[in-house]
Amino acid sequence: MGKPAFLPSQHDHQVCIRQALANAKVVCERNGTRLTAQRQQVLELIWQEHRPIGAYDLLEKMHELGHKAAPPTVYRALEFLQENALIHRIESLNAYTGCNHPEHPHASQFLVCQQCRRVAELECEAISEQLSRQAEAAGFACRQQTVEISGLCAECQRGEHG
Repeated sequence: MGKPAFLPSQHDHQVCIRQALANAKVVCERNGTRLTAQRQQVLELIWQEHRPIGAYDLLEKMHELGHKAAPPTVYRALEFLQENALIHRIESLNAYTGCNHPEHPHASQFLVCQQCRRVAELECEAISEQLSRQAEAAGFACRQQTVEISGLCAECQRGEHG
């Protein structure tokens, strides 16, 4: 099936951050948008771990790094990153996570670990198509799909996370 949905918790997040920034630069160039230093900082903070992070937690981390950001600044950066498909909002957690596939539009499904709060992004076209067909059959015009599945990741099932 390819790489596991959840990366091991003990892996080099810097690799993920570098890849996310490289992807962001390509996406922004293609979209004719600008990845400002502030937007880049927010994206880096989101990718530091594979756990969704809330806007106020991002603001706190920015203050810890010496940035004097205000809530509207963080929300504008989050809005930009979402509009450019560089991050996703995890509704059930009111938090944000990096997008694994920003190079193309897609509907995602998310596995959300209830214990360690890590999130894995899936991209199963069959699920998306089936949901669209069911919505259409119900007379519903679907504009966006986000599926969140709660449970326990393999590491938490083995008791490796507290």
